[in-house]
Amino acid sequence: MIVKPFERIVDEYGPVVLRVCRAVVGPVDADDAWSETFLSALKAYPGLPADANVEAWLVTIAHRKAVDITRARARRAVPVGEPPEEHSRTGRPEDWDGDLWDELARLPDKQRAAVAYHHLVGLPYQEVAAIVGGSADAARRAAADGMKALRARYLKTTELEGAPS
Repeated sequence: MIVKPFERIVDEYGPVVLRVCRAVVGPVDADDAWSETFLSALKAYPGLPADANVEAWLVTIAHRKAVDITRARARRAVPVGEPPEEHSRTGRPEDWDGDLWDELARLPDKQRAAVAYHHLVGLPYQEVAAIVGGSADAARRAAADGMKALRARYLKTTELEGAPS
């Protein structure tokens, strides 16, 4: 059986692949998905069995490339004109009370991890120890020391802010 030159494959199935890409990723990213599809197909084409369904093979590659682009798009930062004035309440540390997050960030790594895993996540000290290393007693001590430092620093910061000028 004579194998078609790849250029003919592109000519014959290019429109179908483009429709698949547009349907999955939309018109903006469709050209990129189309290009990625045919680049991958070009590399694999010499090993394709002679009796393979070329259209189905290309549509499968196009689908996978479109999914990759969709996933990459979801990881991109979304630009905004101005940052929001209010903190969001999403549960992310950077969205918490700014002063508290600053103080938590200043703790040594093991103390910060022990405080976060035990007091914020609710893990028992044995599991905290398995994550950060050491014993359950060491994790308990690190969490206690971290909480003590947070109380001292945070209370000191809030007292200074509340003091009359």
